[in-house]
Amino acid sequence: MIENQIATIRSTIETARNIPSETKAELLKLIAGLKSEIETLSETHHEEASSITRFADASAHEASRAQKNPQLAETALHGLRLSIQGFEESHPELFRRVSRFATMLSNMGL
Repeated sequence: MIENQIATIRSTIETARNIPSETKAELLKLIAGLKSEIETLSETHHEEASSITRFADASAHEASRAQKNPQLAETALHGLRLSIQGFEESHPELFRRVSRFATMLSNMGL
């Protein structure tokens, strides 16, 4: 399930017409690295890993929409940020990648 969600996030970003190519490339790189981090986390914290991927998916979806809804975008990003709380020390690379992903989406005007 988590692997499918990561694939969906990747597809959403790849097909988004309103995300600049350079930003897409960086987001896709983050997602590629996030996949292994999430898989590792899911071995011990499956529900948390699932939440992170769901909020990342929702955030990517909101970023790719032609008609953005700022309230939905902020809710998705807020959920994504909350989903990684508590993992800064135990999974610093996961925390860094998810934080960077959220920041990039936020900087796109979400």
